[in-house]
Amino acid sequence: MGGESKDRGFSEAALRRLDELESSFAPIESYDSPPPPAAAAPAAAEPRPDESIPGGAPGWRSNPAPHYWGHRERLRKRFLENGQESLPEYELLELLLFNAIERRDVKPLAKRLIALFGDLNGVVAAPEQRLLEVDGVTDKVILQLRLVQAFGHRMARAKVIKREVIGSWEALMSYCKTVMAYRETEQFRILYLDRKNVLIADEAQGSGTVDHVPVYPREVAKRALELNASAIILVHNHPSGDPSPSPQDISMTMKIDAACGAVGVTIHDHIVIGRAEDASFRALGLLE
Repeated sequence: MGGESKDRGFSEAALRRLDELESSFAPIESYDSPPPPAAAAPAAAEPRPDESIPGGAPGWRSNPAPHYWGHRERLRKRFLENGQESLPEYELLELLLFNAIERRDVKPLAKRLIALFGDLNGVVAAPEQRLLEVDGVTDKVILQLRLVQAFGHRMARAKVIKREVIGSWEALMSYCKTVMAYRETEQFRILYLDRKNVLIADEAQGSGTVDHVPVYPREVAKRALELNASAIILVHNHPSGDPSPSPQDISMTMKIDAACGAVGVTIHDHIVIGRAEDASFRALGLLE
């Protein structure tokens, strides 16, 4: 062919075209070649608090976040600005659950707990075993509930201990209801008073079943003498919610009255705590 050399090699024009074609391709790297420099990362977008990382950590506007992450910050702000009265019970419970559960919408759990246990008091006082039966409840959730319960008990008790009970009777009953009204088993407490009717000790004698708690009259009288108490007030709860004294309640009270009377200790009253109402043995004429 006219354009080829006599030894059938390629023409100079063809070789030039091959050189041009080769130069148009990127060079082939060997295994020892250094890696190409990494592409510069795109500039970070302005952080958006509490919208893409739970708990208030900043995320990126480019990553859409579930609706409930922003809800947490809005709920906290509403509580701080307007107080607890501005929130229904399930939202107060949500605020508490934020401390125990991350990266999850806790509103359904809060509403489910309120529905199961009646109200916020019932949730806080609910037994651990029953709480753990609820899907989503963990040990961390129970810890938060028990902390709130402990704070409530301590604050209510501080209003009555070392104070004269007649002048603080309403606070005393409020304390008893806080501690006992939402229990699912019976508990018997004795309030020991000095000669001026100042509350010097509040002691739980024990817990029982849903309708019975063992109390030993001689032990009650003995403890009153140890504390140098002049009078006592008996208090126990009825988990059924009905505070009406049972025949067993009346019989036990008479035995304690006899044991205490023998050592000069007076029973001022025996209060039965129900969910909505209370019953007083003295008001009912069951104690002279």
